[in-house]
Amino acid sequence: MNIKKALVTSLLACMLPAAVMAKDIQVGVSMALFDDNFLTILRTAMQKEMTKDNVKGQVEDAKGDVSQQLQQVQNFIGQGVDAIIVNPVDTNAVKPVMDAATKAGIPLIFVNRKPAGELTDKMAYVGSDSELAGRLQMEALAKAMNGKGNVAILMGDLANESTRDRTKGVEAVVAKYPGIKVVQKQTAKFMRNDAVDVVSNWLTAGDDIQAIASNNDEMAIGALQALGKNPNHILIAGVDGTPDALQMLKNGKMVATVFQDAKGQGEGAVQAAIKLVNGEKVEKVINIPYQLITKDNMAQFENRNQK
Repeated sequence: MNIKKALVTSLLACMLPAAVMAKDIQVGVSMALFDDNFLTILRTAMQKEMTKDNVKGQVEDAKGDVSQQLQQVQNFIGQGVDAIIVNPVDTNAVKPVMDAATKAGIPLIFVNRKPAGELTDKMAYVGSDSELAGRLQMEALAKAMNGKGNVAILMGDLANESTRDRTKGVEAVVAKYPGIKVVQKQTAKFMRNDAVDVVSNWLTAGDDIQAIASNNDEMAIGALQALGKNPNHILIAGVDGTPDALQMLKNGKMVATVFQDAKGQGEGAVQAAIKLVNGEKVEKVINIPYQLITKDNMAQFENRNQK
């Protein structure tokens, strides 16, 4: 019996170090901005996925400040997190973040906004093809315009990759239609209130506009607010597929929006982080497809991008 007891004790002793060493994965998340409808949906999706996978997550608001975002990443590193997820404030200013994560040997995942810079083996980007979003929305507008008329483009934050690529997609489609011309192009920083001001200024100036291609739904809704009861009907399309935009579609106030899968991006970012922490390989670019939403097919998207 003494021999058996000794063997059992020995086996337990061998198992203890593994149990002690086992720990939950800890992930630090820095969001460009909390005060944004789509990014709120994305943030919620990530938090739900982390809860489901028993991942401990700390989510911070960079408040649109590049320096603050870098400080958050440095704090995550100092706290010894296993992985970092970043929704970049400025996609052209991510090198310091990349350098810090690389030096610390911590996996880094960018989500929703594609960083300008080469991704290493411990990095990944989870998001969607922004140029395709611009193409899809403008094709829908061109169809509604019968291939002729003037279009204005409401651009998002100029420091953002999605602003540049969505605008590029819109312009690529316009180039295919000799009867369509871009007559205005101005940033409203992805914000509803800013879009109200920009479109109000266009109307005051008497600009001849038949359609507005907005880089996101928030600005599209701002444009609708600026138009109010304006007798000149202007066709409007957005990007994201937020609940507010779907309501506008349902009411016939918007022509189309483009579904950006917040849940798919959020879950994909967390899953990529887990895999990289566990030493697994992941694709450097994980594409979550865009889909055009019109009044005809909106029913299938109504419960998708919920906060």
